[in-house]
Amino acid sequence: MRRALLGLAIFVLASVCFAAASATLLLEEPYGKLGFFTATGHAAVYVSGVCADSPVILRLCAPGEMGVVISRYDGVDGFDWVAIPLVPYLYAVERPEDVPLFADAKMVALLRDRYRREYLENIAPDSNDGQTPSGNWYELIGSSYDRTMYGFEIATTPEQDAALVRKLNSSPNESHFRMVSNNCADFAKDIMNFYYPKTLHRSIVADVGITTPKQMAKMLTRFNRRHPEIQYSRLVIAQVPGSMPRSFAVHGVVESFFKSKKYFVPSAVVSPIFAGCVFAVYVGTGAGRFDPGRDAMVLQPGSGLEPPLAREDRRSYQHQLKNMLAESYPVTSGKNVDKAWSRLQARSKTDFDDEGRPVLQVPVDGRVMRLGVSADNVLAGASPQLARELLEARLQSELRGNAAHSVSEREVARNWKLLQQTVSGADSPLTARSAPHLETLGGNLR
Repeated sequence: MRRALLGLAIFVLASVCFAAASATLLLEEPYGKLGFFTATGHAAVYVSGVCADSPVILRLCAPGEMGVVISRYDGVDGFDWVAIPLVPYLYAVERPEDVPLFADAKMVALLRDRYRREYLENIAPDSNDGQTPSGNWYELIGSSYDRTMYGFEIATTPEQDAALVRKLNSSPNESHFRMVSNNCADFAKDIMNFYYPKTLHRSIVADVGITTPKQMAKMLTRFNRRHPEIQYSRLVIAQVPGSMPRSFAVHGVVESFFKSKKYFVPSAVVSPIFAGCVFAVYVGTGAGRFDPGRDAMVLQPGSGLEPPLAREDRRSYQHQLKNMLAESYPVTSGKNVDKAWSRLQARSKTDFDDEGRPVLQVPVDGRVMRLGVSADNVLAGASPQLARELLEARLQSELRGNAAHSVSEREVARNWKLLQQTVSGADSPLTARSAPHLETLGGNLR
């Protein structure tokens, strides 16, 4: 009981903190096949009190609005920065309840293109044939499908927000992007330094003079230790479960080089002295000791900040899910339900229901069944069996050890409750669940 009250108190305090005016440095994990420079990830700034009339015209927020993420990307119609509302920036949808429970590349592309056509035509117009254009515009929306991100939030004032709006609106918004000397982290540094001058700076030693997202996060954490009187919090935003490749840990420049075998090992062979210097810098700067997720609350848009799922609670949920899956898939014990669902989803078509929420058109026994894929509409379809399989895949994915630190108790409890509702609403008993769908359409569970 004491633990429950403590958790509730933390949640209330964190929600109040996040609701106040603040600026949050977003440290975003890298994804894809990257070299040691671009493996440093991405940086952006979420400002809770600043909104936008367009992606390039800012204003102060009205009551109830959630603010915008302001970021610098290369190759976005010549603009130096673009502002996107928080929920679309994370999920490419306008309402948190429309976020898909399990996403694949086709679904993400469709969500992004729908949002682009509605709100970003001026900066990312259709190609000459009327199709989706190429370019980096896609990175402006749906970032949480590609990677996990960490936030370092510090309190601001309405006066500071108003000054930032005046500054950015009155300055030329023309691209100055340069990977080494004027990148995304430089832009984030300048925004945070606008609020708290001379707080963030690049590292000549650890990053060979290049501004990196991890260095900015470390400096803001250090600033908090020196100024505990300023309201501050750390948060994590999980990558959406699904078949999209998982992002990986963010590093600084020297750290990336040291941990990359394809770069460090040949350099050690050619020049042991150089490799020794790299090792000395890595150890001396403590590059590997900074954990961006330490003591972080979990951000649930629409719900505020929440404590992460406790280790013992995760084990309890894992145990219950394992037993449930073993009963449903006795041959395989349900070891890879999420992978089997990914194969089934790859054969399905993404669409939208009458309220604009994402759905899947799933081929089943020669016919197509519609399945809602967000928490808001997953129970609205005609097949409790398919909804159950989707929720099993979601839970199995988010309860894995490497993902559990970024999921909240509230989120897991919601998904577990939805799963129980599909079981109680099914025509067949739990032991005769829909394993044939996964085996036949998604491939055998392995």
